Amino acid sequence: MQIVLDDIKINDDWKFFLKDEFLSPYFSDIKSHYILALKEKQKIYPPANLTFNAFNLCPLKDVKVVLLGQDPYHQRGQAMGLSFSVPDAVKIPPSLRNIYKELESDLGIKPCLSGNLSKWAKQGVLLLNSILSVKENEPLSHSNFGWEKFSDAVIKRLSDEKEHLVFLLWGGFAKSKASLIDESKHLVLKAAHPSPLARTGFLGCKHFSKCNEYLISHLNSPINWDLN
Repeated sequence: MQIVLDDIKINDDWKFFLKDEFLSPYFSDIKSHYILALKEKQKIYPPANLTFNAFNLCPLKDVKVVLLGQDPYHQRGQAMGLSFSVPDAVKIPPSLRNIYKELESDLGIKPCLSGNLSKWAKQGVLLLNSILSVKENEPLSHSNFGWEKFSDAVIKRLSDEKEHLVFLLWGGFAKSKASLIDESKHLVLKAAHPSPLARTGFLGCKHFSKCNEYLISHLNSPINWDLN
């Protein structure tokens, strides 16, 4: 299946930056898997128009922070193409509640009543899931599509071509991506996953303040983490 760049619903800056990935054979395989899943009448999340939402809300030139998740929420109405984020009025997932707890402990920011993290994305936080789609009620169901090869390429290219980014790697899966990042050029912060099911190690990590201290030290504006 030949990929036509105009068919990729992603901002032009990212489209050019990732052109080689979109035109690669493996990305054709991703598209084939996705189309087959649609033909099988799978309910796929996020909706197709939000698949690249993380990129479309965070212009390439503005990227300061990469927050890596694994795959989208798999229940109806939750996934919006941003790692850890859910739309307004959707119940806040347990992992995000712990993220909010850490924000309050670290920076004194009161937990937001919404789980929508779009404000972070618009400030330069790339809320990237390693796998960009999922079948309803089946976590990791699209892990065989080839999405990880794409997201790994995104991480590696950002590491190679930008300087002084902050990579937030929470949990074993995210930490496994550290080898893609040049730590002589970027700050890599690792912690346990924020899920309550994970062992202790996320709460108290102070990654939000450490992130902003690093950005400021390299003459970059900090992230306003307050979503209220």
